[in-house]
Amino acid sequence: MSTIIKLESLNKLYRDFPAVKDLNLEVKEGEIFGIIGHNGAGKTTVLKMIVGLLAPTSGTIEVMGHDMTKDSTDAKKDIGYLPEESPLYENMNVQEYLMFFSELYKLPKKEAKERINLLLDSLKLEAKGKYTGELSKGMKRKVAIARTLLHDPKLLVLDEPNSGLDPLTSFFIIDYLKKLSKEGKTIVISAHNLFHVEYICDRVAILKNGELVVCDTVEAMRETFGKREYEVVFQADANLDYERKEENYIFRAADVAQIASLLQKISENNWALVDLSVQQSALEEMYVGIMTEEK
Repeated sequence: MSTIIKLESLNKLYRDFPAVKDLNLEVKEGEIFGIIGHNGAGKTTVLKMIVGLLAPTSGTIEVMGHDMTKDSTDAKKDIGYLPEESPLYENMNVQEYLMFFSELYKLPKKEAKERINLLLDSLKLEAKGKYTGELSKGMKRKVAIARTLLHDPKLLVLDEPNSGLDPLTSFFIIDYLKKLSKEGKTIVISAHNLFHVEYICDRVAILKNGELVVCDTVEAMRETFGKREYEVVFQADANLDYERKEENYIFRAADVAQIASLLQKISENNWALVDLSVQQSALEEMYVGIMTEEK
């Protein structure tokens, strides 16, 4: 699997303020890669440097084999960038707006029309003839995503794609990104909704004050930062000192030996085992723990 993005010793100063500090990251082809962190952690700065909108103070950025500090033109042809705020030209209807951008991408007119219709259909954007200023926030975001995908880029860099959207529209977009990933797109996404990040991302990088705290799969993070708790639900013809809910007893423990001991007791007494499950830390819980740790 080839490397699509490689950041080495990346630093960005705004005057004397270090927004990004000595960042090293790699994103592989076909990955959905999440970047999360508190407001001011450096997420948007990193995304803007990846797409060539900001120059680093020091360090190197390679995107699809191109050094973005020296020659970003060829790489930019294969990048689709969606900023957190993406105002539209509200005096254009949706088709006019997308045709305008297809001309900037130098797409042939026939190909552009086919591409626009395909994107509108796949995004379930029924907005033919509507001016962008008349659209709901969710529909506007879909138009912005369609604009990002017009030139069929290999790499998508999305800053808060679900910002301010209702839950259904938000989840539709997340599922749509999953579909794009299966079609071979590499996606880098920054988002505050950690449920969505956990659901969609192959790996996640957590930034804190411009520095990389951890970068791994959610499962690997769970091994280091998370908790695993087992829950046994059973019925017994005895009065036991366990939590009770209606006719069921409930026992929880992180220690496997305690769980095994109870299961043996249930078996020996011919009690009824209703359920045995594992509760694991969600990304949000681990993130809070990581961010509140003192360095």
